[in-house]
Amino acid sequence: MADRITIQDIADELGVSRNTVSKAINNTGLLAEATRERVLRKAIEMGYKQFSYVNIYGSARPEGFLAPETEKREICLFTSNFIKGSHFASTMLDKFQRELSGLGYSFTMHRVQDQEIESLRLPNSYNKERTAGILCVEMFNKDYCHMLCDLDIPTLFVDTPVTDLDKPLKSDCLYMDNQTNICRFVYEMIRRGKKRIGFIGEIMHCQSFYERFIGYRNAMYFSGLSCPEEYCIIKNKPGAKTPGYDLYREYLKEQIQNLRELPDVFLCANDFVAVDIMHVFKELGISVPQDVYLCGFDDSPESKVTSPTLTTIHIHSQIMGFSAVHLLMSRIKEPSLNFRKIYTETSLIYRESTED
Repeated sequence: MADRITIQDIADELGVSRNTVSKAINNTGLLAEATRERVLRKAIEMGYKQFSYVNIYGSARPEGFLAPETEKREICLFTSNFIKGSHFASTMLDKFQRELSGLGYSFTMHRVQDQEIESLRLPNSYNKERTAGILCVEMFNKDYCHMLCDLDIPTLFVDTPVTDLDKPLKSDCLYMDNQTNICRFVYEMIRRGKKRIGFIGEIMHCQSFYERFIGYRNAMYFSGLSCPEEYCIIKNKPGAKTPGYDLYREYLKEQIQNLRELPDVFLCANDFVAVDIMHVFKELGISVPQDVYLCGFDDSPESKVTSPTLTTIHIHSQIMGFSAVHLLMSRIKEPSLNFRKIYTETSLIYRESTED
């Protein structure tokens, strides 16, 4: 039954447009928060496929998910960076916090300082005695992540350090689908005759960057095309942070200046890398899309206001928030579960940077 519920069905029930329902469910466009909440409640109530596996709103809470009558009712967010409004996790965390409150848990945020990461120390603000679970966002130091996993506290990572080349984390991990739409984009560019395709992004920065690069390589390989090393700008200056820092832009500028010729297309690890390379292109007199096509990842607010607007891959933050609650609550309820990796759907959006 749930599979047959459509966006139009929800719109008809609420007496709103199909576009309004789509914006609420996919977290796109401008929409009043009260309207968004009303649409999501109705979608869950009707068993819309995107939410049919979880019952978060209303009185019928998932069994065992309510906070126990103990002191451990606090969920802690650990992050190494300030999560700004343009970061995909901002909306995800907003939904995560609301659902936690309804389940009887409090939510505290702890920014882990560089010196704490280097010395493998927990933040002074953290209280283990009150902690029921830990959510990690933008935590990419391997040693520190393994240390957190050894605390014997239910832990969930939203994105991780690159784990494919090292021992896995003893934790549940939540990712967006990093490969499907990368492959779709590459295949579409090839269909349009754009066969020289490169990749920009420090691939060892995190698992998602790494997987996006693997998606690009796989698509090129299965299309019978090579990935010339000069078109793969996948490192950084030693000690530099990425993206959005002057040293990284200097690195990008050097790499572009060293090219004998531009590829037809550059695929970027995220929108912020794409914005950085657009700044470099502007300095060098390179035009997008006339001289080179460009694609990002995240569908950040910046992607809609750049000139040209940026073709990108949209992350559905709402479903990531719901999935994060489900994963962490089920781990708290049953700590002995096998560890899980969950991927949520993404959507490819074409804009002006690829002449769309």
